[in-house]
Amino acid sequence: VQLQASGGGLVQAGGSLRLSCATSGRRFSNDYMGWFRQAPGKEREFVAVVSPSGYSTYYADSVKGRFTVSRDNAKNTLYLQMNTLKPEDTAVYYCAAGGSYSDYQQIYYGMDYWGKGTQVTVSS
Repeated sequence: VQLQASGGGLVQAGGSLRLSCATSGRRFSNDYMGWFRQAPGKEREFVAVVSPSGYSTYYADSVKGRFTVSRDNAKNTLYLQMNTLKPEDTAVYYCAAGGSYSDYQQIYYGMDYWGKGTQVTVSS
């Protein structure tokens, strides 16, 4: 099973990037999938998660209104559209699959699979 994140790069503040996470080895159409990020010197943090159907999405407060998570189950691919990027969005972005989302606690937990990450750098 592999998750391969791509689409990262260097962009100016206010710009946009679209990350993709292609999966192989098994289907994840019945699993939650999401994105995390880790900035230098900081712990990995939750960014966004999407339900198996794609109808429900949840976001960290820091990206709400700027980022959009989506999925194409026919293509076994997860996406993260990032708009109005800020320097503080600079991080390595990781995709994850499996686990569950607790709406009450607002946490995505128990992920079974992780991608290797893609670097996003936002210059001021």
